[in-house]
Amino acid sequence: MSASTFADFEDLLMLGPEGDEGAVEAVRARDAQLTKPAGSLGQLEKLVEFLARWQGKSEPTMDDPMVAIFAANHGVTDQGVSAFPREVTRQMVANFTKGGAAISQICALHEINLRVFELALDVPTGDITVVPAMDERTCAATIAYGMEAIAGEPDLLCLGEMGIGNTTVAAAVFAALFGGTGADWVGRGTGVDDAGLARKADAVDRALARHAGRLNTPFEILANLGGREIAAMLGAIIAARHQNIPVIVDGFVATSAAAVAHAVNPAAIDHCLFAHVSAESGHARALEAMDKAALLDLGMRLGEGSGAALGAVMAKTALHLHKNMATFAEAAVAEKNG
Repeated sequence: MSASTFADFEDLLMLGPEGDEGAVEAVRARDAQLTKPAGSLGQLEKLVEFLARWQGKSEPTMDDPMVAIFAANHGVTDQGVSAFPREVTRQMVANFTKGGAAISQICALHEINLRVFELALDVPTGDITVVPAMDERTCAATIAYGMEAIAGEPDLLCLGEMGIGNTTVAAAVFAALFGGTGADWVGRGTGVDDAGLARKADAVDRALARHAGRLNTPFEILANLGGREIAAMLGAIIAARHQNIPVIVDGFVATSAAAVAHAVNPAAIDHCLFAHVSAESGHARALEAMDKAALLDLGMRLGEGSGAALGAVMAKTALHLHKNMATFAEAAVAEKNG
């Protein structure tokens, strides 16, 4: 699955394997025998089907689920778009690994593997209001790095990110992909005040104007407006599809990586589940633009894979029920009449 150019990645997005409908049918056959009314577990039943379809297993597993956090810094923070300095990105990476962050505690409690990938934290991307975020070579290399990040082949991948300023670049990516102005897509992010929110919207508008004419393809949009963590998450999405690994996408920023893939080929993200609707207002708009529904709506906007990890907890619970509930025959319970 070697790839090093935008054309290579586009080919991979167009040629991804289809889901295994036979595995789904096997799951449904067992589900029909469990001691409950048909369909009574709702989305929990669909979660097991999702795992089966994209793992290609009639008996899906969650023996090695992984949350992958990709961390990067952004030159656009020079425009006053965040409530925190970009040094916080490195500090939070340390907090993840020491177990002090919300995602660290979720993963520890529910036995989910947590991996953090630092992406040149000392070299922020270009300030998108002035220069491209990345040149094509850097962007392509970062996508390729994201593909390698899942070399351990987890049976479920949860995508998360960390990067001061990255809600601004994600908003710019969404605006370029789906239309609209900065004001349509920016949110409070790390908790900016009204003046900060106005600066974010203005930064997005200036970036769109600055790079007009160089935003003709999804990959051009990613390179000019995005961030290293978005590029790496795109790579992870691509590799996961080709390695039969279902993906749970976190919130606003992680969804921007999926949106780039969707813009190339909408079917390329069929193996992705969107964990929750972020409190960042643009997230619901992005999901609607892609005709995707989220699993949860908890008013969260933390990032760092926290919502995706909670999606994994639900999937783990659903799979446990599917595997361990008694059948009507085992429990000597009469089945439905007729």
